[in-house]
Amino acid sequence: EVQLVESGGGLVQPGGSLRLSCVASGFTFHHYVMKWVRQAPGKGLEVVSVINPSGGTWYVDSVKGRFTISRDNVKSTLYLQLNSLRTEDTAMYYCAVDDTRGQGTQVTVSS
Repeated sequence: EVQLVESGGGLVQPGGSLRLSCVASGFTFHHYVMKWVRQAPGKGLEVVSVINPSGGTWYVDSVKGRFTISRDNVKSTLYLQLNSLRTEDTAMYYCAVDDTRGQGTQVTVSS
């Protein structure tokens, strides 16, 4: 059974930073493309960043230069470093593999 457990969210002021983690189990982590997706209040799911097994990355334009995705294939863990956070980054953040998401971790950016 695929399991994805996110952590690291919280309340942060604009301009602040957070590091999200996602521990994966139940599948061969290092073989899979992994994603971070988010859902802001009243909005649909948005793919924020993607990383392939060899470390190639993609980011949605709104987070380029501010967020960094990475993975530790030994620890089966996915990360998302969030810097220079803005109020519009407020959302529930999920890690995902194929069509499966974890339970999410809330990021709230507010002064």
